[in-house]
Amino acid sequence: MNIELRQLRYFVAVAEENHFGRAAARLHMTQPPLSQTIQALEAALGILLFERTRRSVALTPAGEALLPEARRILQQAAALPDLARRAASGESGMLSLSFVSTADYSVLPPLLREFRERHPQIHIDLREATTDVQLEDLMHGRIDAGLLIPPLHDKARLELDYLAVISEPLVLAAPQGLKSLRGRRTTRLEEVADMPLIIFPRRIAPAFYDAILGCFRDVGLTPRIGQEAIQMQTIVGLVSAGMGIALVPQSVSNLKRPGVEYRPLEDGAVSIETGLAWRRDNRSPVLRTFLELLRRKK
Repeated sequence: MNIELRQLRYFVAVAEENHFGRAAARLHMTQPPLSQTIQALEAALGILLFERTRRSVALTPAGEALLPEARRILQQAAALPDLARRAASGESGMLSLSFVSTADYSVLPPLLREFRERHPQIHIDLREATTDVQLEDLMHGRIDAGLLIPPLHDKARLELDYLAVISEPLVLAAPQGLKSLRGRRTTRLEEVADMPLIIFPRRIAPAFYDAILGCFRDVGLTPRIGQEAIQMQTIVGLVSAGMGIALVPQSVSNLKRPGVEYRPLEDGAVSIETGLAWRRDNRSPVLRTFLELLRRKK
């Protein structure tokens, strides 16, 4: 069965006018080809759409059922050119975006809010993932972009582009009520060095792991690693349970968890960078629109 939009348009005109002559005039055509087109549509469907008399035309039950669907199809068809133009210009479509858990407390919420306000026709498919998983997904084209913690490994640098988005210092997350923190706005690592350290596994975020250990090394300390976890909320939850301390990006202090205190470090805090990576050969207009927003904000 091959039904044309032209046939549906003619059918709707006759149904709304209840008259072949008036419908032909509305369509700027003569009546015979209009009648032939309707007959061809009925033959293709194998049903009568109109009850015809010399004086009137009325829809059959089948015609009544077809009319709203025909209108819907014609409306959708009329919208296709604008839809295609918006997709080509990056104003509509879908963007698959992964993010590390730390980005959820800093750059991600305001970035998504502004992007959705500017481009409401773009759907964003969000996935939380660690840096190593994101790089694998990017290399295989499973996502468009990822907010991750650099550096990129050698193979990734050959295929991916990268844009730094935010850099923020590490702060101490400690169980509430430690004597060494009472009455203090800042702290030194020596004052909490006897507590176990809760940290991301190095295989998951090597740069983050090395930066944290570097903070201890710079003041002559070797931390005792008590627990490893791959989600920032899990790390903070373990701190809340009194399992140890953690060094976290400053924005994570927005995660208010009972039993946790955040303190800036006096020892010269190391900064952690978060940035966006994407495939260099990705020609998605929606990705281009997202990158334009990021670059304007820098």
